[in-house]
Formats: sequence, C-alpha cells, structure tokens
Amino acid sequence: MTTTPSPAAPRIAIVGAGPGGLTCARVLQRHGLHATVYDLASGPADGNQGGTLDLHEEDGQAALKEAGLLEEFTRLARPEGQEMRQFDAADGALRFHHRPADDEFAAPEIDRGRLRALLLDSLAPGTVQWGRTLTGVEGPDEGPRRLRFADGAVVDADLVIGADGAWSTVRRALSPAVPEHIGVNFLEAWFHDVETAHPSVAALVGGGSAMAADGERGLFAQRNSGGHIRVYVVQTGPADWLARAGLTDRDTEQIRALLLERYQGWSPGLLRLLTDNEGPYVHRPLHALPVPHTWETSPSATLLGDAAHLMPPLGVGVNLAMLDASELALALARHDTTADAVRAYEATMLPRSHRMQKALDGAATGLLSTDTFDPGHPDAG
Repeated sequence: MTTTPSPAAPRIAIVGAGPGGLTCARVLQRHGLHATVYDLASGPADGNQGGTLDLHEEDGQAALKEAGLLEEFTRLARPEGQEMRQFDAADGALRFHHRPADDEFAAPEIDRGRLRALLLDSLAPGTVQWGRTLTGVEGPDEGPRRLRFADGAVVDADLVIGADGAWSTVRRALSPAVPEHIGVNFLEAWFHDVETAHPSVAALVGGGSAMAADGERGLFAQRNSGGHIRVYVVQTGPADWLARAGLTDRDTEQIRALLLERYQGWSPGLLRLLTDNEGPYVHRPLHALPVPHTWETSPSATLLGDAAHLMPPLGVGVNLAMLDASELALALARHDTTADAVRAYEATMLPRSHRMQKALDGAATGLLSTDTFDPGHPDAG
C-alpha cells in the first residue's frame, strides 16, 4: 500500500523509466517512500518498446515479487517462449531443441512493452514525468544534488538514482567511465503477422527462439507476442561498418543485398530471415563498460542496471537491473540515512555485477559459435 511520505523523507529522483527505474519506484512506494521518475520519452508509448524479455526466477521475478506484481506477471508471461532451437547454418538441420516442460517457469518471456505497462500501472499517478531530458547533475557529494534538464527545469534531490541506461548522464557525476564497442554488431529486423504472412519463418522459430551460426556470422530469431518475430543479425566488425559500406539503417534493400553476400552458403530456409523481413533494420553496435566498473560511494547518487554495469545483451541486463532496483529500494526503506542505504546496496550490487561482467566478457562472440550453445535471450531492444 502506498502511504504519504513524512516531511523528513528524502527527496528521491530516479532518472530513467525503464524496468529498473520503474521497479525501484514501485518498491519504494510499497514501503511508504516517494520518488519521482524522469524520462526523456514524450510518453509511455513513445518509440520502439523493444522485443521480448526472459525474466529469471532468481532476479527479475524476485524483484517483481518485492513489487507485489509477480502474480500479474505470471498471467501475462509466455512460458512457451522458453523453447530454444539451434540449426546448422549450411544445411538447416536442427542440432539442438529445448522443449520447456509444462510446469517450467524458470525464465518465461514477456514483451518489454507489457512489462513496462505492468510497472507503470502499479505506480501512483504523477510518479513519472515524461519529456524530461537530463543534461547534468550538479551539487556536492554530501547533497543535495541539482538536476538540470534540457527544457530549463531544475530539480533538487537528496538522492539521484541513475537508471538511465548505457549512456547514462547520472553516471558522469560518479564515474568517468564510458562504454566501449566490443567488436560485435547486431542488426535488428522484424516480421509481422507471421502465421499468415510468413508461415515458414513462424515454423522455423517455433514458440520461442531459434539461432544458427557458422563461426563468423550468426542469426538469432525470437518470438514476440501478437504475431511478431524479431531477428538479430550478428556480425563482428567496427561499430561504423554500415557507414563504411556507404549505407544507413534505412537502406533496407541495399542492406539485404550486402547481407546475402556475407551469408553465402547458408541454408535457404535460414536466409529467409534476411530476405523476407519487413524492414527497416535497426543498427545496434554492442558496447560494454570496463570490467570491473566501480566508483567512490556517494550518499547522494548511485546507479543501477546498464548505467552501473553495461554488459553484452545476453539475457541478464533487465534481470540485473530489476534486482538492483529492488535491493536499492529495500535498502532505502530499511536504513535511517541515504548514505547507509547506498553503502549497503553497493556492497552487494557491485561485487555481483563484477562477477557477471567478468563471466560475460567476450561472451557475445558465443552467438557466432558453431557449438551447441544457449546464449539466453538477447535484450538489446
């Protein structure tokens, strides 16, 4: 139950209305603390909401339990999305097939847009302020901090939580680190109304995900709800490889022609993922923060999710962001000062993220491996 905070309660600003930021706000409100969430999008439906996410029992689902939303998530999730297929790139033969058991719920799928709506609907009216692009965070380490926005607005806060993703503005107040390209690029493509318009692709992918790789190139296809399938075309190379080819991601037909050259020798059935998608492509060069990424603890600012520990998008990002968010909110509810809460939160979050960063360092190239490999579910979208 949401209660009215006392006058002495800290002023908490969360920057970023993704799953991490919204989870943090929800858990705070359940414990009687108020936070305002600021997001640069014009509204909840603004932009590409991305594809599907698999939420794990030990982190993403655990966070939803703290948020009081696990039961509703269970109704919305797609356990059939846990199916995984791997094909031989050359002949299209099925090499590996995981069929989830009827009661398997370790990592069910949910569309990112549905997860965001679930979290947004759980918040008190007015919690999220849209159209607020943060340009900087000022103020002393002991606080308060001053947030400056592109529209000229200024907000003071006792604690600023950076849930603003890979290119976090809040991070600059704590750390000089910037994400670096890891030498792997995704091209995102979509198929719509697949059962009617693309039945062969629907049959190939099944109810969950399908992948193929030949050691140099890879394809990863993922079922979404509503008759949609999202495909990642996975290649190594510089981040500006499209520009070097004289193309932008709006040049759909030219990109298709280039990809067919690069994927010569692949099974015709798999090549449908390159030739039949509906365009345009979305170029997603992959970046990661240095391993490990740390900073001096501040009583007035902290980070969660990709802002704290950007890693290759192999199915862990949203889960860690939501777990970070839940643990930070609980620390704020259980400690007398924001300094104590932040210190307790970071003492757990940073070692955990370091272990995961180290484990996933270089793992994105596993999407190109010919070995039987379940990479999780890319969540770059």
